[in-house]
Amino acid sequence: MSATNANAETPPKRAGWRDVLRSLRQRKVAAMLMLGFASGLPLYLVGNTMGYWMRDGGSELSAIGFLSWVGLAYTLKFLWAPVIDKTRVPLLGRLGHLRGWILLSQCVVAAGLIGMATIQPQGGLTAFGVMALIAAFASATQDIVIDAWRIEISDNGEELGLLSASSQLGYRAALLVTDALILILAANIGWAPSYWVMALLMGVGMVAVFLAREPVRKLAADDSGSASTSAPMLWTARGLFDAVLGPFVAFFRVHGKFALLMLLAISLYRMPDFVLGPMANPFYKDLGLSKETVGEVRASFGLIASLCGIAMGGLSAVRFGLVPTLLAGAILGPGSNAAFAWLAHQEPTMTNFAIAMIVDNISTGFAGTALVAYMSSLTSAGYTATQYALLSSFYALLGKVLKGFSGVAVEHLEVGRTLLDAYALFFLGTALAGIPALLLCLWLVRHARIVAKSVPQAAPTSS
Repeated sequence: MSATNANAETPPKRAGWRDVLRSLRQRKVAAMLMLGFASGLPLYLVGNTMGYWMRDGGSELSAIGFLSWVGLAYTLKFLWAPVIDKTRVPLLGRLGHLRGWILLSQCVVAAGLIGMATIQPQGGLTAFGVMALIAAFASATQDIVIDAWRIEISDNGEELGLLSASSQLGYRAALLVTDALILILAANIGWAPSYWVMALLMGVGMVAVFLAREPVRKLAADDSGSASTSAPMLWTARGLFDAVLGPFVAFFRVHGKFALLMLLAISLYRMPDFVLGPMANPFYKDLGLSKETVGEVRASFGLIASLCGIAMGGLSAVRFGLVPTLLAGAILGPGSNAAFAWLAHQEPTMTNFAIAMIVDNISTGFAGTALVAYMSSLTSAGYTATQYALLSSFYALLGKVLKGFSGVAVEHLEVGRTLLDAYALFFLGTALAGIPALLLCLWLVRHARIVAKSVPQAAPTSS
């Protein structure tokens, strides 16, 4: 028996902890960390932080609410993901299909942020909103391509878990900068200069583009299940079908009748976190916590806990597998909601708030990494960008629709109760909303075990 055949029939060895730590020194992991930072940087700058800036400038709450719709670009990005999958950027495409798109989107994000800093809310909300929309659209495009790069550059499932954790680390670091540190910066130099600084920080991602290498893109399977030898032009009838419907056909061909249940599990997985989101900051204020306390805890205990949660999720994916990690995240995720309910009945001290933030950030960090790694594993060669954009949009859509009613829910629960009691019941209710996702994850574990048992084991052979 040849050495090649022997290696092919040897079952893969599960990575140990030392193997995991050694992998963290890989160049692609460092590039992923920087790309994750660039991916997370614009999110709050065209969302919550933008609203803070507008309110400081005297904008009406209704205007702030309407402009928050620019964030729908992140949810609808699957609509133009097929174009990203099938076309190459002129000039910048010399860097490679994915790297060219990443660099282009980063340049447009930076331009949009500079436009916001130049116009400012006082210069006209329409023009200001257009600049925010440009930045959001380019940011969503960047997410499409970075997710595709992360998936395609991975050599195996273990490395995909590592890269997903690295991406989440960079992403969370960017959220810290744009959710907490920018407030300190704006208090000292003003909002417009702060946005100029954020535009310059997009350079971190641009450096990563040149640090990264272009993955070898795999061909999509044709209707017979074999790899297609040539891709049709996008603007032909076959090319348009392949770009728009091909990802859906490939997904349901691979996963069969279980595809719908997988999509349902994904759509419900982070719903407790999404629905809670809009009520977090009002809850801090009504609890009596000062802005200084919130900022200090977020930037210290919250950051450390978030990094720990992300690292735990990545290491768990490598050590125990994606589906068991997804199940653990379904258990831990609603823990953050329960921590908020506990905090509602405690004294508003920094210690109690720090405890709640530690539980919240570990839970959301672990669950987020678990979901990202699992969704990444479901994509098919040739449709990576489109399928992952669809999955990442699908998981957020239901929660983002329902979270609009969170304030109404708290006000309804307040009838006959204190406001903090209403908050506590609301947070418990959102935690219980995670039960359907937990049950579906238990089913996924069972399904994964059945599939594993059905795969025939290679019979031992003699040399």
